[in-house]
Amino acid sequence: MRFLSFALALSALGLAPAAPAAEPVVDIHVHLWKGEESLAAYREAAKASGQLVSGIGAMWFGGPNQARAGDPDRIRAGNDGIIALAAAHKDVIPIATVHPYDGDAALAEVERVAARGVRLLKIHPHTQQFDAADPRVLALVRRAGEVGLIVLMDNASIVPGDNEKLFNLALAAPKTRFIFAHMGALQFRFWNTLALARTAESLFGDNVYFDISASVVIAADSPIEEEFIWTMRNVGTDKLLLGSDYPQFSLAKTLDAFAKLDLTDAERAQIRDGNAKKLLGLD
Repeated sequence: MRFLSFALALSALGLAPAAPAAEPVVDIHVHLWKGEESLAAYREAAKASGQLVSGIGAMWFGGPNQARAGDPDRIRAGNDGIIALAAAHKDVIPIATVHPYDGDAALAEVERVAARGVRLLKIHPHTQQFDAADPRVLALVRRAGEVGLIVLMDNASIVPGDNEKLFNLALAAPKTRFIFAHMGALQFRFWNTLALARTAESLFGDNVYFDISASVVIAADSPIEEEFIWTMRNVGTDKLLLGSDYPQFSLAKTLDAFAKLDLTDAERAQIRDGNAKKLLGLD
């Protein structure tokens, strides 16, 4: 009521109360298929919605740019492109990729991008057409962990056994930190098993994080919203990151959905940017 009275008083003087400042966001899941052009479009959309973005987890692949097996030179060139973009824009967090089936070439590229300062490696069982249970995947993610890379993997439950295979991969590579994108999407209920896994002595390395890109848009203001929030708390709000999956979903749409969830201010702050800053060592 006091704010309303204040606003009315300002209105009578021909003034308007200042809009609340936008809370900063780290968007960990952004596809910049056309490099600088895509980054400019992303920034313009964020500016138009009044959003302050302090970090952009950017990848060059997906959509028209696939990173399939058998073409490591092209993958290397794509990685160099996103690294160069990040060097020119300090808020851009470069996300590299490899294909697990490229064997020694993939392992060498993991080591190379890590040496160039990359912190995130994304691999995608569906678009890259590999089986997450393949031994070559385990060898790759273990090596990634050894050189300090955090492995981001698609977890939209598009491929059969997606959740189960990723869970087993995390168990088999306890020294590698993972971010599973989309938190299982419409199969998110599976991940409540983490609350049980943490009670088993010496079983789980507590090395799994999730981004809630896309899934939050589906869940918010829906019949499954309460279960989605329950799962968020079971996996741990300190293990959740915000992502848009731009350009498939805009950051504005993602944040509109996120705002509808019945979370505490502390939980919102963790997910919006706190967890990403801590995980990635951002300023």
